[in-house]
Amino acid sequence: MSDDKYMAMAIALAKKALGRTSPNPCVGALVVKDGVVVGCGYHLRAGTPHAEVHALREAGEMARGATLYVTLEPCNHTGRTPPCTQAVLAAGIGRVVVGMSDPNPLVAGAGIRMLQGRGLSCQVGVLEEKCRAINRPFVKYITTGLPYVTMKAALTLDGRLNFAPGRQDWLTGATARRYAHRLRDRHDAILVGAGTVRVDNPSLNVRLGRNGRDPVRLILDGNLSLPDDAKVFTLDSPAKSIVFCREEAPAEKRKLLEKLGVEVCPVAAHGKRLDLRAVLRAAAARQLSSILVEGGAVVHGEFLRQRLYDEAHLLVAPMFAGENGLPLLTGFAAAGAEQAPRLEETALRRLGDDMLVTGRLRFR
Repeated sequence: MSDDKYMAMAIALAKKALGRTSPNPCVGALVVKDGVVVGCGYHLRAGTPHAEVHALREAGEMARGATLYVTLEPCNHTGRTPPCTQAVLAAGIGRVVVGMSDPNPLVAGAGIRMLQGRGLSCQVGVLEEKCRAINRPFVKYITTGLPYVTMKAALTLDGRLNFAPGRQDWLTGATARRYAHRLRDRHDAILVGAGTVRVDNPSLNVRLGRNGRDPVRLILDGNLSLPDDAKVFTLDSPAKSIVFCREEAPAEKRKLLEKLGVEVCPVAAHGKRLDLRAVLRAAAARQLSSILVEGGAVVHGEFLRQRLYDEAHLLVAPMFAGENGLPLLTGFAAAGAEQAPRLEETALRRLGDDMLVTGRLRFR
């Protein structure tokens, strides 16, 4: 097989840990000798051995003179685990094929240069865009200090979130709803505004059985006006809830929520709105590298207005709600087609009777 095909296998391995390695990247590795895969592995979660180590251990003595395929450049520094470059050298690998260099300033080509300096043949950039695509949250987090932000919404063909303000409706079918739970499972955190909690009283958890993982719940509630018996505050879940509020929010309500195990995080505000960049910085400080924003309309509008979205996942139900329905966005208006945010790298997928539209946001 070609280098591309082996790297595609390594990418498939890396995808097995999507949503589990934060704040580390997802990485897959293969050891190939004489056209045979003799070792494979992927990074399971932060603090555990990296993908290369798993693959080299499985290969054992067969690693000598073999080729190592790895989706991300091997690290050359000591963090929670020893440098992977040392493991590569000790195993006697003869050639290294790397999908993409590591954007982490602690690595940034140092691992490749170290291996080349020891006489190893290194090829970099094989299926680079595909390797980068599975680690977009990590790349943004490590280079900007901010989480990767995804817009998620279920809406009708005419762009409505429900049939009337304050009304809770299931728009999409079971297949689309299961997809939404897989999205939650792959993000570090899920974010909603106080209005969504007040109307829907959602649990914001993942219902995928034993393999599901609840994201951290982030709630925007400037004045701490939500009732303390809301599900997001009382849910039995290993993931915690964090409420972002104004710095002058009532101290008594803050203490009450903290007694319930809720973390209360005051941030600056601009007029009636919390500073969303301050919210994102606070999330990043808690090593939350990816956030799924589920609304409502005001929250979606503000994130879009401030150009804070990186991509969108829109679940479109084949129905019309009409003028009484709540629109997807409030507080945002584009001046025209030339100024409107657009989705790039768009993809369409059918989920039962519903349609999934995905793409990366591009702001003019």
